Amino acid sequence: MENPDTADVKHNIWMRAIFMLLTALILHVCGTLLIVVAFIQFVMQLLNGAPNARLIAFGRHLGNYFRQIVNFLTFASEETPFPFSEWPANE
Repeated sequence: MENPDTADVKHNIWMRAIFMLLTALILHVCGTLLIVVAFIQFVMQLLNGAPNARLIAFGRHLGNYFRQIVNFLTFASEETPFPFSEWPANE
């Protein structure tokens, strides 16, 4: 017979596995978004001589989000990333 605490841990680890799969998919989509933003910034630099300030800020937020996802996927954090929690604060 299973200990109730053991059953909770097993249930929690399977819920975490689902969240991990979803966040890994989000990470993949964000990686594609990063490539698009980097390309746009490169073109902006070529055309205007300076990158877009809003995209710079967005890139910083995206980097923080990447860190939040990677920390969750590698068990460095128990906090589920956005959209399951708040968007990471700008650091």
